[in-house]
This record gives sequence, structure tokens and C-alpha cells, in this order.
Amino acid sequence: MLDANIQEQLKAYLQRLEQPIQIMTSLDNSDASAQMRELVNEIDALSDSVSIVETNDAELKPSFRVAPLNHAGERGIARFAGLPMGHEFTSLVLALLQMGGYPPKVDASVIEQIRNLPGNYQFETFISLSCHNCPDVVQALNLMAALNPRVQHTMIDGGMFQEIVETRQIMAVPTVFLNGQEFGAGRMTIEEILAKLDTGAAAREAEKISAQAPYDVLIVGGGPAGSAAAVYAARKGIRTGILAERFGGQVMDTLGIENFISVQETEGPKLVAQLEQHVKSYDVDIMNLQRAAALTPALEAGGYAEVRTASGAVLQAKSVIISTGARWRELNVPGELEYRGKGVAYCPHCDGPLFKGKRVAVIGGGNSGVEAAIDLAGIVGHVTLIEFGAELRADAVLQRKLVSLPNVVILKNAQTLEVLGDGNKVNGLVYKNRENGEDIRVELEGIFVQIGLLPNTDWLKGTLNLSKTGEIEVDSHGQTSATGIFAAGDCTTVPYKQIIIAMGEGAKASLGAFDYLIRSSAPA
Repeated sequence: MLDANIQEQLKAYLQRLEQPIQIMTSLDNSDASAQMRELVNEIDALSDSVSIVETNDAELKPSFRVAPLNHAGERGIARFAGLPMGHEFTSLVLALLQMGGYPPKVDASVIEQIRNLPGNYQFETFISLSCHNCPDVVQALNLMAALNPRVQHTMIDGGMFQEIVETRQIMAVPTVFLNGQEFGAGRMTIEEILAKLDTGAAAREAEKISAQAPYDVLIVGGGPAGSAAAVYAARKGIRTGILAERFGGQVMDTLGIENFISVQETEGPKLVAQLEQHVKSYDVDIMNLQRAAALTPALEAGGYAEVRTASGAVLQAKSVIISTGARWRELNVPGELEYRGKGVAYCPHCDGPLFKGKRVAVIGGGNSGVEAAIDLAGIVGHVTLIEFGAELRADAVLQRKLVSLPNVVILKNAQTLEVLGDGNKVNGLVYKNRENGEDIRVELEGIFVQIGLLPNTDWLKGTLNLSKTGEIEVDSHGQTSATGIFAAGDCTTVPYKQIIIAMGEGAKASLGAFDYLIRSSAPA
């Protein structure tokens, strides 16, 4: 099950256990159970601090749970219903360590908040092993179980437990249930989960943020542009802060990155972790889970701009760099919002395995759409690619690959009109043949939207000059139309939305802001 290199690494990790742990299995006669038995036995052989007990006490088989050997009720339960391999192997390693008393790498305030949660919490997270968003949620909830005896968490592999997926009508991962009710879907950090459980946390955090002294540079957005801006500003020795709705931004949802110069291949979450580590190596205040709601530029050079958050916090700064990035463009047709997460999806890597053997559509004929169709063709039963224009816009090499696939149909000059469903999940769509005006219905179970991006600038309308597509207009120094306000990355008019370009623009905007600070503070 585990190759020699992985076993050696895992053996070294298990030496960090501060107390013995027990793996309790619940198996049957299936091949999956045989694989699970092989996995836990290999783990058992790597450390004297690990023991295995076959209990067969769980409804979900195969599954196993991890707990301290003599936990005396001081910890909750972390259960894996499915083989935690692929992206989830790290989740397994962390569960072993944390249940064995190894201290987690989170702020002391987060640990205290977890331990003080009132009530009892039984979480279930439905995942797919190809989902790169799922491990963050699994690891967060497992950590909560390791710290709070009233928290139980079960990771459920949707591909292995298809009947449960069908019964609960789960069509997107990760999907989290709390005490039998749907709690949330999509990537969630431990801070986001706690904010939903501890309703007073947002107000306390807003009060804390508002008490901050004014910044020299306040960066709104924590993606590649914002991270680069923060590093460049902090290296100038000026007071720097980052206000971010989600540190890492859209890069967190990017699977493969193969064009980041000097790094031959990486993944979005890994790159974001490196960005955060780099930013934190400097004296930068990071205020995460904070969505900017309003901007008031300074009335004159040398004055203070204000940024107000959705939670009510107010921050002041001598200069502001906006790097709020972009989000997936929606179809904006009837049924899309109603069936989001119920058949309408935006990430083929994450949600594709839930549609194994089924019929799906991909909307969009650019690189993203064609790549999605190619990936899905290897999983689902049939793919219909729908392109509004007369020709696909993807690279020729991708188009050649697409047309070679036997279970793909390409529809051009097709305008998606409506998403159809039975009230619970998607069962089709309607598109217009733009050549003859005929409306045509397609029977299917899933729709993957891949039609580009929209800048996250709605909160700036009427404050800064925006293009007709909502992008912030900037000059060669990253300066916007307002005094002391700069912008960088995918939310601006700078062409070619690439990670490496966003980083460069973030550095440039930071240098522009520093130049502004020097000049605005100079004596008359």
C-alpha cells in the first residue's frame, strides 16, 4: 500500500507521538476493506506507539477511527470512511499526530476557541480523493476533534459510498454535515468553521481590528498580488497590513501550476502556503476572513483613507493597495443559483468524481472549458461541451485531444438558456441553436461552468474609475483614479491574468505606494 519512501517518512513522523494511539477498524469482506486492513497494519508496524483493534461497531464499512489509547474522554473522534490516500494522506498523518498529543500549528487563540465551544458536534465531510480543497476541511475538523471531546468527525469518500451520496443528494465536495444537517460546502478554513459555530466571534474580531493604529500601507486582498505587495512594503520598514476575505484567493482553487517560472510544477494550496510563510516572515498584520465593503479615499495627499469591512470594522491607512482578484463568472440563467452544489459546479477536479458514469455538460470553449471536458471524459459517462461562439477558443493541442475522445460531443453557436432540475438536483439544460434559433433540451446530471472570471470590485463602484467590465483602471505605477489608492492583479485592467503577472503588479503597486508616501510626507 505505502511505498518504502513513504513508510520511512511516516515512521519518522510517528516518533513525534507524545502518547500511544489506537486505530479501531470496522471492516467487511470487500476489496476496499482488505486495502484498509493492509494500510492500518503497515502503520502499526512502523511504531510501537500504534495499536490496532477490530471493532466492527460502525455503520460505515470500511472505516477506521483514530484516538489516544487511554484518552479518558479528553479528545473527540476522527474517523475515516474510505482510504485516505491521494490528497487526503496528509489528513491521516496529521490525525495520527494530533490524536497522539503532537501540538497543532495554529494560534493559541484558535485552540482556546475550539476547546471552549459549547454543545456537541457530529461532523461528516463528504470528499473525493482528487479534490484539493477537501483536505483543508478534513484537517480542520479532525483538529477540532483532537482538541475537544465533544467534537466527532467522519471523512466520507463519496466515490466509495455512492448510496449515501445519492440519498443525501450530494453533488459537490467538500460538503459538510453537522448533526445530520448540511453545514457548508466548499473550502473552509478552521477560522471560517469556528466563525459559523461561534456567532459572537465576528463582532469580537471587528472590534479588535478597529482598534488597530493606522497603517502606512493597507493591502486589501491576500492572493499573489497582495502577498507580493506586502513583502515589498514590509521590506521598506513601513507599517503594513493585509485585509483578506481568504488568504491565497483563487489560487487556492487552482490544481496544477506549471508556468510559474523557476518552479517546474506545483499546486495552488502549496503555493499559497509558501506565500503565507513568506509574508509572515516579515512584520505584517494579516487580518483574514474579512471582506472589504467600502473605501473612502483620503481627501488630500498625506491624509488617511478608510476601509470598512462587512463585519463593521474600520481601518485607516496612508495608502491602500487593492488586490481583491476575481471570481468565476456565472451563467446568470434561470436555475443556476437554485442548483448550485446540486449539479451546477465550477471545479471539475473536485466534483468530477461525484458524476462517475453520468452525463454532464461543460459550458465554455476556452482553455479552462476544454481542459475540464478532457478531464471529465475519463470519469463520467458522457460530456457535452457547449460553446457560445462559432469556434472553440482553446489551444489547438487541447482541441485535438478533445475531438479524439469518443464520449464527447461539441456544440458550437450554442447559448445556454436555462438549468433544469426536479427541485432537488439538475436533470438537464436548455440551449439555443444560434444558427436557426431552435431551443433544444439536453438530459444530463451535471453542469460545469467554465466561462472566465469577474473582478471582485462591486464594492468600489462610484469610488474608483472602473472599466466597462468592472476592472480597476490603473496607470503604469499601479495608481488608481483616487489619491493614495493603488491596485494590482486580476481586479485591474492589466491584461493577461496570470499568477506571475499578478505578483509583479503587486510589487510594482507597492513601490508606487512607497513613492507616494515619500512624496506626500515631504515638507513643502
